[in-house]
Amino acid sequence: MRTQILDLLHGKKINTQPAFSGLIHVTAEGLASEGLTLQEIHHDAGKMARAAASTFKLAGMPSATLPLDLCSPAEALGAELIFYNNEEMQFPQVRKLLFQSTKEIVEIKELEIGGRIGLICEAIGLLKKDIGGKAVISGMIPGPYTLMIYICKVQNLVREMKNEPQMVLDALLHLSSFLADIGKAYLDAGADFITIHEMGGSPGFIGPKPFEGFVLPALQHLTRQIPHPTVLSVCGKTDSAMSLLAQSGADAISVDQLNDLKASRAALKDTLLFGNLDPVGVLSQGDEAHVREAVQRSKEAGVDAVWPGCDLVIQTPIKNIKLMTGRQ
Repeated sequence: MRTQILDLLHGKKINTQPAFSGLIHVTAEGLASEGLTLQEIHHDAGKMARAAASTFKLAGMPSATLPLDLCSPAEALGAELIFYNNEEMQFPQVRKLLFQSTKEIVEIKELEIGGRIGLICEAIGLLKKDIGGKAVISGMIPGPYTLMIYICKVQNLVREMKNEPQMVLDALLHLSSFLADIGKAYLDAGADFITIHEMGGSPGFIGPKPFEGFVLPALQHLTRQIPHPTVLSVCGKTDSAMSLLAQSGADAISVDQLNDLKASRAALKDTLLFGNLDPVGVLSQGDEAHVREAVQRSKEAGVDAVWPGCDLVIQTPIKNIKLMTGRQ
């Protein structure tokens, strides 16, 4: 399946609609099978790699994603993260904003990469050695707007989008180059493709017009700098903005469960469409009939690959992932 997925990502026609993911898809069952806890996997390359590989080993999902949080680029810029305890079962989040204004980002001539990026690259290398012959490996980065709202006060960002749009765009382009460097590092470490998870900057959240004016140019700047293939993952209902998303430069667009897949498929001509299983209502909480029905519905709508609409809930049952991939 790895070869077929790579062929698909590189624009070749394949005779199937594979089920995999470029977003986070570790589970509590997978962690338990490796004797790991959620809190400990973010600071040790070996444990991080084992956690990422666990879904493939237990469920046969032909993919793995690193890092196991979306905030590592914010941390690489100097943000402090909250690493929750094992009872809370949450992925890391930013504790405190770094900037009050986008002007502060523009004024930094060179955004240096720090934090755990080197550790994540080491983990990708270990993951590649472990399952890289059978599964595809995604290096995941946030979109530039998503990174922006992790590090900059949102109220000020919204005001500056109205009053100083060029400054905001310059900041987003600056962050795009920074993210491109991280993406290239992940590819050099062994990732097969890059998933750009633009949650906060999705046109489904901020609207098509702000997306076109701010996020789209930043995404284009990012995809021009990262070697392909790339997948752009967006959240919310983005039916009316599919033609804009297709201009991002990504090879595939992953949409969530709010999208009308048939309408999205009709709007995308030369761009792959991935989606759109509900990670909560279907994959985490659904029974066998719900999962099978959702997979079939996505395939009938014409997706090129079946993906979860977002990161998996950590409590997602392995049996449902097996159903998603057709292994049960």
